[in-house]
Amino acid sequence: MANSSGPSRPLSPHLQVWKFHPTMLSSILHRASGVVNYVGAVLVAIWLIALASGESVYTGLMNALNGPIKILVILALVGFTLSLIYHMLNGIRHLVWDAGKGFDPAASNQRSVFIMIGSVILTVIIWVLALGVVG
Repeated sequence: MANSSGPSRPLSPHLQVWKFHPTMLSSILHRASGVVNYVGAVLVAIWLIALASGESVYTGLMNALNGPIKILVILALVGFTLSLIYHMLNGIRHLVWDAGKGFDPAASNQRSVFIMIGSVILTVIIWVLALGVVG
């Protein structure tokens, strides 16, 4: 309870109290990747609906995506892949936390960095393999 002259410290944690660390970034990225995954799933659903709607609808969509915005489509697909992989790896860490393991701050920060770097590496591997098979 605050005295009459006002609170002498914040009533709840905020950015002036917390020092930025990898686990904090990992939490922020986990939430952001969840949003990106949702948007990506909606776009994949639109593509599947076009595919199921017949050849003319699908061809029209693919022609529209093959124009000047092709590079944006490719970047969106790579970003969606990165988001899916990051969310999955970080989700595995959350499952380990749910089991009561891995709460040591230093090791948790190391795992956060490992997950971020690992997500980028796995995304590159997936796209190199995909382009190698398709291209």
